[in-house]
Amino acid sequence: MSYCLSEQLGWRMGYRSVSILQIVLTAALFAALGLWIKRKKAEDQTEEKTVTFREAISIKGVKLCLISFFGFCAFEATAGLWATSYMVGARGVDAETAARFAALFYLGETAGRFLNGFVADRFGDKAMIKTGIFVMIAGVAMIFLPVPTDYVALIGLVVIGLGAAPVYPCIIHSTPINFGAENSQALVGIQMASAYVGSTLAPPVFGLIAQYISISLYPLYLAVFALLMLIAVTKMNRILEKKQK
Repeated sequence: MSYCLSEQLGWRMGYRSVSILQIVLTAALFAALGLWIKRKKAEDQTEEKTVTFREAISIKGVKLCLISFFGFCAFEATAGLWATSYMVGARGVDAETAARFAALFYLGETAGRFLNGFVADRFGDKAMIKTGIFVMIAGVAMIFLPVPTDYVALIGLVVIGLGAAPVYPCIIHSTPINFGAENSQALVGIQMASAYVGSTLAPPVFGLIAQYISISLYPLYLAVFALLMLIAVTKMNRILEKKQK
């Protein structure tokens, strides 16, 4: 939409383009329906049990998983919603260019998740999550660097999007392996709740920081959540490795 508006193509063309993408996505989902049916049959053979909230969070590693989920969604939501404002308000980038690269953040994340589907099974969820977090940190560093040209910071938004791509789906995908298939249904629900808390609270909190302190703290704010993710995921992996032994 931002591309269509910036290129004077009009909002109608923007909505038309979005609708075409939605139609293509819907067609792809229908084409893959057979894979979901096979997965459903396999899941039906797995005995599930009712797990209370207290029982779920008492499983070793679950609390750290929830923290990592919270950190990721807080990072992702803040990075996307405040990118344009930071580039304009702190870096002096014109609004049109800033909006264009903020859109590329989401495009980078979408493209990364598409590619993630082809390589996730080969490299494994743990490696994909760790790699994604490190790429996100690299993107934050690019935004933070006081280099003469702002294009390094703008490209950093795209890098963050690419890094964020595998984290969310890989955490969900690894839940049955990490905590047991019988617990996965309950745990995924709790993970979603943790995710929504992060994505709901973090952006407005940064809004207060931007209003009363400085919007230039945007990369530092993102870095806090990136490091929170990295620490939580590293500790969780150690616990799970000991548990498997």
